[in-house]
This record gives sequence, C-alpha cells and structure tokens, in this order.
Amino acid sequence: MRVTRIGGPTALVEWEGWRILTDPTFDPPGRTYAFALGTSSRKTAGPALSPDEIGEVDVVLLSHHHHADNLDDAGRAALSSVRTVLTTVAGAKQLSSSGGHPDARGLRAGDTVTLTAEGKPDLMVTATPCRHGAPLTRAIVGPVVGFALTLDGAARPGLWMTGDTVMYGALRTAARGLRPDVALVHIGAVKFPLTGPLAYTMNAEDAVELIALAEPGVAVPIHVEGWSHFSQQEQAAAAVFESAPGGVRDRVKWAPLGEAVDLR
Repeated sequence: MRVTRIGGPTALVEWEGWRILTDPTFDPPGRTYAFALGTSSRKTAGPALSPDEIGEVDVVLLSHHHHADNLDDAGRAALSSVRTVLTTVAGAKQLSSSGGHPDARGLRAGDTVTLTAEGKPDLMVTATPCRHGAPLTRAIVGPVVGFALTLDGAARPGLWMTGDTVMYGALRTAARGLRPDVALVHIGAVKFPLTGPLAYTMNAEDAVELIALAEPGVAVPIHVEGWSHFSQQEQAAAAVFESAPGGVRDRVKWAPLGEAVDLR
C-alpha cells in the first residue's frame, strides 16, 4: 500500500490497483470559511498536489460533506471525475440532488458496501462510528463516518480512515482489535474561540489511546495542519507520539506532504 499525504484530511491511497482519495480539499490558502453557530476557520496552507497531478481516482471516502476543511470548493469540483463517492446518508443526498455526483452512496456506521472493478479485487467498505464533538452536538456539527476497507477474502481491514471524531464509547468499541494494516488517524484537536475548551476532533493524546485499541500495523496522522482551527498541529502532536509507549510510538509514521510512502 502506498499513501501520499496531500494536506489536511486529504490523502491518496494506492492499493492493489485501487486509487482511493480521502476528504478532498484543494482550495488555495488564505480564505476564511464559515462553520456552524458563527464559527470560522482560515485555510493556512494549500494542497501538496493538485487534482491533475493526482490523476485518476476510483473512489472518494468522504467522511462528511458540510465542512470546508473536509470538502472545499475545488474538492467538490474534483468529484466529477471520480467513479464512486462513499459518504454519509445526508452527504449522498446532497451530492445527488445538486448534481454533484451520479454515484454518491450514503452509509451509516455499520453499513457495508462492496465495490467492484475489472482487474481489481473486490473491496468491502464498512462505515465506522464518528462523533464530531461533545455529547448532544450532532444537531449542530452534523453526521460523520469513518471507513474500514477490506480486500476480498482478507480476514481484517487493510485500511481504516477514522474520519473527524472525538474519542467516545462507540469509537472505542469499533476500534478494539480492528488491527488494520494502515490507519489514517484524523487529529488536530479542532477548537473555536466561541466554544472555548470543547474539541471537535481528537488530539494526539486521544489518538495514542485509539492506536493502542486498534493495533494498526502503521498509523499515519492526518488532518493536523493547514487550518487555523487546529489547536494542536503537527509539531505538538509529534511530541506526544514520541513520548507514547513503544507499542504505540513504533506504529506511528508521518508521511511527508506530497511524497508517496510505501507502507507495506
């Protein structure tokens, strides 16, 4: 498996002939985007690669469609050249109704879909739970899902994308013993001045717990740079992972932006 970290939550995964893109964000830096309840964030860094440089994509894993740090304008435009988009039920309805994609499929946590393509092994995708904030905030922050991907006949996932989530019970249950070969772990500890200490994504300390539960072969941190609302960015997160127990620390591998990294 080869992973290219593009920026924010966006990564390209090349695996057994499949080309998989996560949460497409390709807008240039400098713009401020509005979020819920009057919150906002400024994009501070652009993508390491453009859609043209990435080339053909088979499937997009879109954890949610309604926040610009997971799907911005250029990312939305790039969906038109992708065969399949997997996202939340609400996201699929929005993309389909707006003409944004003809094959946008909505999943809830626990749902599974099998993707097929000529000359490639079947790919089973199971949606995993996410909660994008404190208890009872879903009405404000909206639905989010992660994705566990398993090749036909494999006993366990080859890839897990956590999606934007805090640590909570359902995520712990889903992660325990999952043992994916590669986990793309969304961190960044998203916070806004308006809501003070409330976090909307995991920090690195949470990710240490999650990695210990899931036991991935390799954990690649993503969604940790490029936006002003990430309260814990790459340098601070790296320090936490470096001081983690060896069973976690030795699994973490940072992927340099724009460089393809072979993980197994």
